[in-house]
Amino acid sequence: MKLIVLGMMKCNILLLLALFLYVNPLDAQLKYEKEHRIRKTQFPEHALIFIQKNITNAKRLKYYKEIDGSKTQFELKLKKDRLWYNIEFTEEGNFKNIEIEIQNVDVLDESYTQITTYLEQKFSSYKIKKIKQQYSADQEETEILNTAFQNLITPEIKYNLIVRGKKDSNSFEEFNILFNAKGNYISSRKSLPPNYDHTLY
Repeated sequence: MKLIVLGMMKCNILLLLALFLYVNPLDAQLKYEKEHRIRKTQFPEHALIFIQKNITNAKRLKYYKEIDGSKTQFELKLKKDRLWYNIEFTEEGNFKNIEIEIQNVDVLDESYTQITTYLEQKFSSYKIKKIKQQYSADQEETEILNTAFQNLITPEIKYNLIVRGKKDSNSFEEFNILFNAKGNYISSRKSLPPNYDHTLY
């Protein structure tokens, strides 16, 4: 009898250990992102030179440092011609991409349908908080900036969505989800709560 009880206890312990170590493969693919507002003097010098040379007639410039897993990058947020832009730079201050905030009506119908189909399959409930049209640094930098500032739709653009979603019985969490121009899923990362915008590091 003691042997049976001991055997059952051993099985229960192994089962609990297995459950504890289990990781949802979808969550394992997620990267975590957190950004902090910083002073202009803390921004990479190479990026500041790029901004001075290429960005004119911009307002409300704000500087951020973003930590995405083990990777660090920098981001400039600004308003130009009544539109909001985010310009991302590598840790060294090299131009990475530029994003423009848009509305869902600005996304091609077929692409938006593809995006919402993915979100409905991924979450039991969700809300799209923000959509950004992204132009990546796969062309000459000034050409990308000109295209972005004209808000042109090209086959190379991506859609970066900030989504507040809930999976089954879990609580709501915020995700940064990237799609290509056709609305096909590319990658996800979970956003940690940002520090208040007025906090400087």
